[in-house]
Amino acid sequence: MIDTVKLNEAQKKSRRNRNVALGLVLAGLVVLFYMMTLAKIGGFWN
Repeated sequence: MIDTVKLNEAQKKSRRNRNVALGLVLAGLVVLFYMMTLAKIGGFWN
């Protein structure tokens, strides 16, 4: 049987903030790679 860990409110808030920050970093990387791809395809960097 798997025992579950009960998180208090501070731990839940900390986990949520960390998840939001990680999501923003990942979204930023996606945008960065997309812009780099557009620049290469568009011929800005020969």
